[in-house]
Amino acid sequence: MNLLQSYISNFIARAGNYILLTTIVARLLSFVASWIALQLIPNKELGIVLFAYNIIAFIIPISGVGLHQSLLRYGALLKTTEEKKQLFTYTFYKGISATLLLIVVIIITTLFIDFQFKETTYYIALFAFSLLPMYVFELIKVLFRLFYNNKLFALAEVIFTLFLTITVFLLSYLYQEKGYAFALVLTPILSVLFLYRKFATYFTPSKKLNIVNWAFWKYGAFASLSNVVTQLLFVIDILLIGILLEDPEMVTNYKYVSLIPLSLLFLPRAFINTDFVAFTEHIYNKKYIVKYIKSYMLLFSLLSIFFCIFFVFFSEWILRLFDNTFIQYNSSFLILIVGIFGILIFRGLFGNLLSSIGKAHINFYITSVALILNMCSNYFLIPIYGIKGAAITSATLMWLTGIASTIIFWQLYNNRFLKATQE
Repeated sequence: MNLLQSYISNFIARAGNYILLTTIVARLLSFVASWIALQLIPNKELGIVLFAYNIIAFIIPISGVGLHQSLLRYGALLKTTEEKKQLFTYTFYKGISATLLLIVVIIITTLFIDFQFKETTYYIALFAFSLLPMYVFELIKVLFRLFYNNKLFALAEVIFTLFLTITVFLLSYLYQEKGYAFALVLTPILSVLFLYRKFATYFTPSKKLNIVNWAFWKYGAFASLSNVVTQLLFVIDILLIGILLEDPEMVTNYKYVSLIPLSLLFLPRAFINTDFVAFTEHIYNKKYIVKYIKSYMLLFSLLSIFFCIFFVFFSEWILRLFDNTFIQYNSSFLILIVGIFGILIFRGLFGNLLSSIGKAHINFYITSVALILNMCSNYFLIPIYGIKGAAITSATLMWLTGIASTIIFWQLYNNRFLKATQE
């Protein structure tokens, strides 16, 4: 218990309690926004919007060629404030240029694809414009973490979901599914404008630092690709349900059945967002890292046991909050809950530790293999079991990717890599 108390005390000392609290608030607001959309928009029309948005959702991480990921890892290794500001300025302007090019490519490509839902082309083109403010918003959050300003980082999360909830309510009420789509685009723009005064002072005359080399760009590219594939692992179920079942209502059903399980990921993210810079700075202090791992795994093992008991008894009541018809998907809901434990205990920690030692490409390889397995499995299971087939596939892969990340991290950390990096 001393280990757990020490871990939580250090977490609070880094303003982790602010991040955890505001993350909970942000998740609740996000839940409310989703609930509002479900009440104001017919399932079929909402399913088409969600289908299009999920295509863009897995592209969001590669905005700016992942330079915000490079800023986080390499910025944590810099010693002076001025160097960190210079790196932020560099990634800001270079990332914007890359994102603008990406938007043009997406819009042009979309015009040549014949989607099964005719409105998809329009919505994808619209959502593509959200990539630029989303990149800037992610960069701002990284900047706050880099300077240990976790309170501002926490504020940014709440501001985003607050704007999301307000715009979804107003625009969905006035313009139904089209209003909902515009709310998703408008939210990151309003968030960046609101936070402008908070990050504008960090700009400094750009100077290319020695760390800005091929390895710097490569790290960001692979980290972003890893996030894309990870995001796609969550999104592919929805896409395949839409393609294989050809029923937009089933897309909506799975989206909302998986909403609560996926929302639990805010917990490991809150801790990793608080601690990533700290354990990256100490990554070659093996005693520190081993203690951190033991503390983290103890905490999230206990939380997983608690969640397992809680949802077994209250899953049907929770599903009724969306709609009484969702109770028929209770088994799919519980399967996804069990799958999430694999991320809570293993994947959330060891995936980030791999990034911390500069091995973001390993995460990409793991998730790429998982993506292939996901598509193959869902191709057979969804036509037979419907959304339960998608839940079984996702839950299994959550555990397999978590265990794979754990094994590979320890192999890399305990072999010659550590000695070579210290030298």
